[in-house]
Amino acid sequence: MNNFEFKNPTKIIFGKDSIQKLESEIPNDARVLLLYGGGSIKKNGIYEQVKTALSKVTVLEFGGIPANPEYSVLMDALKVIKDEKITYLLAVGGGSVIDGTKFLSSAALYEGDTPWDILSKNIRTEKGMPFGTVLTLPATGSEMNSGAVITRKETKEKLSMGGPGLFPVFSILDPQVITSIPQRQLANGLTDAFTHVLEQYMTYPNGALLQDRFAESILQTIIEVAPKVLKDPTDYKAASNFMWSCTMALNGLIQKGVPTDWAIHGMGHELTALFGIDHARTLAVLAPSHYKFNFETKKEKLAQYAERVWNITEGSLEEKAYAAIDKTEAFFHELGIDTRLSEYTKEYEGTAEEIAKRFTKRGWLGLGEHQSLSPDKVEQIVKMAY
Repeated sequence: MNNFEFKNPTKIIFGKDSIQKLESEIPNDARVLLLYGGGSIKKNGIYEQVKTALSKVTVLEFGGIPANPEYSVLMDALKVIKDEKITYLLAVGGGSVIDGTKFLSSAALYEGDTPWDILSKNIRTEKGMPFGTVLTLPATGSEMNSGAVITRKETKEKLSMGGPGLFPVFSILDPQVITSIPQRQLANGLTDAFTHVLEQYMTYPNGALLQDRFAESILQTIIEVAPKVLKDPTDYKAASNFMWSCTMALNGLIQKGVPTDWAIHGMGHELTALFGIDHARTLAVLAPSHYKFNFETKKEKLAQYAERVWNITEGSLEEKAYAAIDKTEAFFHELGIDTRLSEYTKEYEGTAEEIAKRFTKRGWLGLGEHQSLSPDKVEQIVKMAY
């Protein structure tokens, strides 16, 4: 097991009717900017619950943060923060709204001229404006971590940011919110969380027995509850296990002391930036090809995953490892997720070369747990996913 440090300061408030507890989490003298997405919270009752809980503080609102949080939209929100002397941010939404709020948390205190530099120059945020979240869509784990991904439409870029100043102060998780989420988004959330675990697990054995079993238990739980969640989102038992699995998949715990990959995410972000494909679906497109291309370096862990998660006990190590890749792709299909780029766009020719060119330009010359995935190898993986 590798050396590690672990600190996660986010307070989690989990369970039925927990949104009403929001009242006691924000200082009474705060000037709050309430941030949300397309307005679904006004249809499903969440907005009303939040406003009731915030009745004792000054609240301004900013809606319209898109599914891939767009830099230009966030810059409009930043102007509101500056002009209205906002002191506290509240994200009410899924990962996109929370990620956008993290950018604003950083940008509000950033002393440079161009906030995009936080992303393009990989500037670590040590201190941000305090913010909390009310999670409305389980998927990304952004409610309990310090990372974010922001899109810039004009340049077709999707870049990440982070730092210890970007942990939410608190996050409210009420599993009842999933009853109003469309099937497509539920499937995305399940796929996103599942792949988050794989990115931190599917590397090579390094003696971190407990972390492996943490990861495997999250994968097993997602597999077990997925059909129940999709069939009946009002099933509270399934919904609560789904929501908590998404949070645990990316709150930092399972990646401590182990090698991690994240190449699938690096490539997937480009597919979203280029074609607007849902983030989770880009991961499902790339994961099978990634594991096949890197089979020799990942086969031990793939076989372990086959045995422990999919109960595949017959065959050689290689046979079990290949069977695990097939099982993973079949699971995505069961969720209604397509796994080939050509199923999302007819304009896929040249995509692999474009992504390789972008990575070269940025100096991303070695992705993956061994930092050995050069842009030419990335090009081959993306082509395999056509």
